[in-house]
Amino acid sequence: MAEAELKIWMEEHVDGFQGPMRLHRLAGGQSNPTWRVDTPNQSYVLRQKPLGPVLPSAHAVDREFRVMQALAGTDVPVPKVWALCEHPAVMGSMFFVMEFIEGRVFYDPRLPDQTPEDRAAIFDSMNQAFSAISTVDPMAVGLGDYGRHGGYVARTVNRWSKQYRASQTRSIPAMDALIDWLPQNLPQREEEVRIVHGDFRMDNLLIHPTEPKVLAVIDWELGTLGCPISDFAYHMMTWRVSPDLFRGLAGAVTPGSGIPTEEAYIADWCRRTGRDKPADFDLYLIVNLFRMAAILQGIAKRAEEGTASDPDAHEVGARAVPMAQIAWDMARRL
Repeated sequence: MAEAELKIWMEEHVDGFQGPMRLHRLAGGQSNPTWRVDTPNQSYVLRQKPLGPVLPSAHAVDREFRVMQALAGTDVPVPKVWALCEHPAVMGSMFFVMEFIEGRVFYDPRLPDQTPEDRAAIFDSMNQAFSAISTVDPMAVGLGDYGRHGGYVARTVNRWSKQYRASQTRSIPAMDALIDWLPQNLPQREEEVRIVHGDFRMDNLLIHPTEPKVLAVIDWELGTLGCPISDFAYHMMTWRVSPDLFRGLAGAVTPGSGIPTEEAYIADWCRRTGRDKPADFDLYLIVNLFRMAAILQGIAKRAEEGTASDPDAHEVGARAVPMAQIAWDMARRL
């Protein structure tokens, strides 16, 4: 890493930056390398596009920078972004610098180490953060061209049907059935155009070090314009899958746990965003479970080819089957 070049760039582009500096790689952020930059006076986070050849639309750290910059000043809690470097000469690939926020990351949404009161407060703060995203007018914050307008759910089904077929390693009858069923059963309402996070999970939030509240929503790599109901349904999958399948909550929402029921959590989002719960909300859940199953199948394919970075890729990829089955069972009930 060209630390000398980075220091010069930081001095020129980040207000108030003063060295010396020290870098170390942060855990997580496997898709885009993420670094902590420490100086005597302040710490920063540097989010970098991977070195080497990547797909043209993947690892779009410039889009992450743009959406967080646009959301500054809204009710959406995001880190302050300082500067974007599009020239590979500094670090070998494009990157941006944002503020370092001291916070906790919870990977288990059951929050086993928290009190019921703190669990309830964290879930409420998470709901509030998501609701804020769902109510931002992208045109008002300069993001009117951040993605295509309309057809988001149909494009999701089409894209992940193709991705699944391209990564298929064995027959999954539930996926075959969904690929036939979903195009004939898409939501009929006209889609709102809102900012979507694309991967809103508890582990993509920074929680205050001691208080039960969200300080920042991070990892906007999949951010675009799309349907807020579908984006929310992706988030709500957590309530439909088991903890061992994909960091789920199924079976964990019990009286006195502090974790809201699915219905209560949806009602809070509807109240905060001024919406009524769609009668066909389960259809949006099915679409997102199908999408997740296709993503897991892609991991299975990389595991089979020996190109997966995760040592548990075979085990993770195998979860495509039960994920698809949950979606297909829901579809048959509809």
